[in-house]
Amino acid sequence: MLNHPPVTLPAQPSPAAGHPVGVTDDEFRAAMSRLASGVVLVTAQEPALDPDDPMAPAGEDVGMTATAFMSVSLDPPLVLVGLREGSRMDDLLAEQPLWGVSVLSESQRHIAGRFAMKGRISDRLLFEDLPCTRGEASGAPLVGGALATLECRTEQRVPAGDHTLVVGRVLSARVPGADGGPLAYFRGRYRHLG
Repeated sequence: MLNHPPVTLPAQPSPAAGHPVGVTDDEFRAAMSRLASGVVLVTAQEPALDPDDPMAPAGEDVGMTATAFMSVSLDPPLVLVGLREGSRMDDLLAEQPLWGVSVLSESQRHIAGRFAMKGRISDRLLFEDLPCTRGEASGAPLVGGALATLECRTEQRVPAGDHTLVVGRVLSARVPGADGGPLAYFRGRYRHLG
C-alpha cells in the first residue's frame, strides 16, 4: 500500500470575499466574450389582468434577447435559457410557464439590438412593427423570418449566481424555411458567420 502525504486544499474564499482569487469581473467577461454563441429572442405573454373576465385586456407581450441558450436533451426535448435574476422575463417566467424562442437570422440584428437595450421603452412598442405570429401552444409571439421557432413550458428553474437558468420542455419546433445564416454574438458584438 502506498502512503501519500495528506492533500491540503486551498482555503475557499468567504462569500464576502467575492470571486475566487485571481479572477476579476473584467477578466472573466473578456475570456467569455471569446465564446461565440447564437442569438435568440425569448418571448412570453403576460397573463390577463383579470383571467376570470373575458372582457379584460390581454396581457402585454414581453421579449428579451438572449445569447445563453442551448439544447439540453432530445428525450425529452429540453432547452435552457439564462435570464438575469430579477429581469422582467425572469419575473414573468416565475409567474407563468409558457414561452417562445425565435432563433434569429443574420438579417435580424436590429431585432436583437432592439430587445437588448437597457432602459428601453415598453415592450408593446418594441413589438409594434415586428412581424410575428402567435404560438399555438404558448401564446407567445414568434418572429417572422426567424431560422427556427420553439414553444416551451418551464420544467425547472435553477438559481445560478446573478442569473436564473430556465429549463423548458419543447412543445413545438418549426423551421419556417428562412434564408441566410444565423446571427452570432462574439467579442461583445453581433456578427455574421463566414
